[in-house]
Amino acid sequence: MELTIRDLKKHYGKRTVLNGISLSATGGECVGILGGNGSGKSTLLSILAGISRADGGGFEAVSGERSARIGYVPQGTPLMEELSAKDNLSLWYDRKTMKRELESGVLRQLGIHEFWKVPVRRMSGGMKKRLSIGCAIAGDPELLLLDEPTAALDIACKSSIYEYLADFRQKGGLILWATHDIAEIQLCDKCFVLRDGQLEKYVYDGDIQKLAKLIQ
Repeated sequence: MELTIRDLKKHYGKRTVLNGISLSATGGECVGILGGNGSGKSTLLSILAGISRADGGGFEAVSGERSARIGYVPQGTPLMEELSAKDNLSLWYDRKTMKRELESGVLRQLGIHEFWKVPVRRMSGGMKKRLSIGCAIAGDPELLLLDEPTAALDIACKSSIYEYLADFRQKGGLILWATHDIAEIQLCDKCFVLRDGQLEKYVYDGDIQKLAKLIQ
């Protein structure tokens, strides 16, 4: 699959959040978007997910001759709090597919079978995030948009998510994620810093102080 973003623009009143964003990526890649709070990372991902509308420019995500399927995991957890993991998944999966994925597929890989009867309101942050990803990958997306998917999660939760994402890439999927996590930056094939509405190419060289100055 191919993702191409051309001259994307977004304004909130007089404030310019995205000022001519352009990049391209292909299946199998992981692309990191770095930046400080309020830099526009979430705005960029929400536009690519079709949640928000750009004020200029455009993008296309294609797989062969058709539009690519897209999965989106925002910063928050867009789940039905009063429902269990099973009931939330039922909004996205048919019964047969959900059963198969819980027994031997990606939902089991994410560990959702361990808490599939637990109401969302009683879940830990890690459970909610894994369930959010499980919902987002219904329909076998080819492009995953992840907004700080492992923020504040423990090592075990991160490990299960990273394992799934590695398999996703091996199968030709493309990941575009906003992150501040050094470990995740090192997993990326390429990274960009978003600041002052512009994307700048960035290569992590181990200098954390330099990175901190770039994204502050």
